Amino acid sequence: MHNPILSFSKKGPVARDMEARNFLIWVMVFLCVLLGMLACSNESPSTENRSELQANEGVRMGTIVAVGDSLTAGYGVDETEAYPALLEKRLLLDGYFFKVINAGVSGETSSGTLSRIQWVIRSLKPDIVILETGANDGLRGVDPQVLEKNLDEIISTIKTNGIGILLAGMKIPPNLGPAHTARFAKVYPRIAKKHNIPLIPFFLESVAGDTKYNLPDQIHPNPEGYRRILDNMYPYVLEVID
Repeated sequence: MHNPILSFSKKGPVARDMEARNFLIWVMVFLCVLLGMLACSNESPSTENRSELQANEGVRMGTIVAVGDSLTAGYGVDETEAYPALLEKRLLLDGYFFKVINAGVSGETSSGTLSRIQWVIRSLKPDIVILETGANDGLRGVDPQVLEKNLDEIISTIKTNGIGILLAGMKIPPNLGPAHTARFAKVYPRIAKKHNIPLIPFFLESVAGDTKYNLPDQIHPNPEGYRRILDNMYPYVLEVID
């Protein structure tokens, strides 16, 4: 076999110098390629392929279903900017392997949520449900007793199926009178206590009423508002997961 090192002695000085230079270039190229491969192997997987990697490793992806109205659906923003999509990315980055399904329906009241919760459970098979409903009840002046009854039945159905649940509390503006506003606000803590489930005290905390975090209608969060909502709710989500 031809040995490039031994052949140096059989050629003239110029030829030997050129072969030595070529040999050194070849060694440097080889080392660069090797270092590049090592660097790539140390890169962290992106959130887009985390689920695929986990599937290959035999780790089951859990399912979180975000049930709610337009505040969950992401009215007026891209679906990737609403809180369910942001939550999935945050969980994957933190090593919690869950897909988060956006099951929000704009304009829905708690009665509508109650009418479809069985379908949600059968079709989407969630491990955890994040329940955000009732804002439209409050804005339409629905009796808070109706809201409480609906929430009670929805949560009972979810718990009966062995599914974890996080309840998002809601508040309404005082335009329907202080008595109605106060009765409405008390529904969520009372229901959470009855069923012994985690409660986000106010889903729109530090977002509601702030023009910086809402669309021009001053009702629905903008992308920055949803990022703030996620920051507020994230510890509660981890509590349910744990």
